[in-house]
Amino acid sequence: MITDRLILRSWSNPEVTAVLDGQRPPHWAEDFPAEGDRVIAGLFAEHPLWLGEFGHRQVIERHTGLVVGSIGLFWPPSDGTVEIGYGIVASRRGLGYASEATGALTAFVLGNAGVHTVEAEVELSNPASVRVLEKAGFRRSGADERVARYTRR
Repeated sequence: MITDRLILRSWSNPEVTAVLDGQRPPHWAEDFPAEGDRVIAGLFAEHPLWLGEFGHRQVIERHTGLVVGSIGLFWPPSDGTVEIGYGIVASRRGLGYASEATGALTAFVLGNAGVHTVEAEVELSNPASVRVLEKAGFRRSGADERVARYTRR
């Protein structure tokens, strides 16, 4: 999947292995992987569908070819609803990459596979992530004192 500034490409098995083994391929930004990327890479063995067409992807900066984050759908959906998660490395935050990737992957899945709703949870202490979701067309659908839920249909 290609956007104006990004390529969203499925993880390869060698890249998953590299994350888990602490290796650093040259096509990764200097601060990739972040902690969240390591957590997700460690869960792929338990959730093989996350590596499929509707699963997790690396976020690649088109002009440099560097992996600068990851985004993914926690597949399979439940009753037509799927959760999305994302993360961009610190060196590339504030450039709108997370919103661009979130909007693109959400539009893709809503147009396919019987999914009618994409959800995300965000800690209220993370206003930048709230803005990501709002810019990607998500609307707040619930909250408690710590976490807000956002949805896009």
